[in-house]
Amino acid sequence: MLLFLLVIAVVLALLGVVHWYVWRRLVRDVTRPGSLARRAGTVAAVVLPLLSLGALTAGRAGAPFWLQQTLAWPGHLWLALLLYLVLALALGEAIRPLLLRWPLRRAVPTSAVPLWAGVPQGGTGGHNGTAGCVVQDPPRAEAPAEPQPPGMPRRLFVSRIVAGTAAAAATATVGYGTYGVLRGPSVKRVTVPLAKLPRAAHGLRIAVVSDIHIGPILGRAHTQRIVDTINRTQPDLIAVVGDLVDGSVENLGHAAEPLAQLTAPHGSFFVTGNHEYFSGAEEWVDEVRELGLRPLRNERVELAGFDLAGVNDVAGANYGDGPDFARALGDRDRARASVLLAHQPVLIHDAVRHGVDLQLSGHTHGGQMWPGQLLAGLANPTLAGLEQYGDTQLYVSRGAGAWGPPVRVGAPSDITIVELAARDS
Repeated sequence: MLLFLLVIAVVLALLGVVHWYVWRRLVRDVTRPGSLARRAGTVAAVVLPLLSLGALTAGRAGAPFWLQQTLAWPGHLWLALLLYLVLALALGEAIRPLLLRWPLRRAVPTSAVPLWAGVPQGGTGGHNGTAGCVVQDPPRAEAPAEPQPPGMPRRLFVSRIVAGTAAAAATATVGYGTYGVLRGPSVKRVTVPLAKLPRAAHGLRIAVVSDIHIGPILGRAHTQRIVDTINRTQPDLIAVVGDLVDGSVENLGHAAEPLAQLTAPHGSFFVTGNHEYFSGAEEWVDEVRELGLRPLRNERVELAGFDLAGVNDVAGANYGDGPDFARALGDRDRARASVLLAHQPVLIHDAVRHGVDLQLSGHTHGGQMWPGQLLAGLANPTLAGLEQYGDTQLYVSRGAGAWGPPVRVGAPSDITIVELAARDS
């Protein structure tokens, strides 16, 4: 408990320092003391982080859903904007000294020097012993200082240029990233050859969708877009690979209802992600079953040509409901091809030990917002895409939604059509 409180204190202190830095560069350095702009900026620097803390904690604290929705948009979007403001301002720190030292004066061109410069005084004749004496040219004249805004000190002018550019760049980045999420996921296609797959199953297409994250921000319209996109691809089988929701069935059951429209000849299947265990996994398993999806809870089904298995998420271990590979795969015929649904890519090593041919996962969001790819890449064996581990292939989807800020930068959302191919086809 003491360690947890220490971590919380460090995080809050770090957030405080970051907000102070942003306030200094965007408010204090570019406004005059006592001005309306400074007062408004200072109020925003206090209110916005409070909204973010509220957005992050309202759901866990059991706040009314209307309050969660009210806090979610401004609170989460500010976190995304804060990230890119800090990055842009940090870049501005390198540029600021160059702007401050930029020369203010320039030499007058030769054509501007008076005609008499360099001509001997008294002419070229030799009068009073001055013949042949050349008078030294006067110093080159300098032009007036380069124009600056009337009454504005150079330092204030440079601070406003850097702050305005940083704010514009951060806002544009977050705006475009938000548009990408609200537009909905694109469809990717990948072919995966499986040595044990019979020719009869060659070409079977699995629609893989993960990390939908229905919640206070992404609601029923988001679910409907994903369902419509999947159905347009006309897959043979649909796999929902965890992190379907961020909230209770009571609050989000209505938003999840479009899942009942999913259609595929071999059915739709679901495995839990870590966020299901934060949201009431048992209730959601029952709910998706009512909507026509079949939960695979450490179990498998035999389909024509291969075994389809699913394991619970790693987070379930904290609730006595973790992954059980022995139960899901222990007694199967290893001569048959096998496809495993597992939310987190870190389970790939267990999959290799149990002779799985293909594991389908999500969880990483592909990093969601750059430079999040760096951290997500350290925590997961594969960030996104298809990779080989021993005799097992792992495919990781970037997910169809977003967690926290409804923003994606450098990691667009996707639904993947995985086409199985027989090696001897």
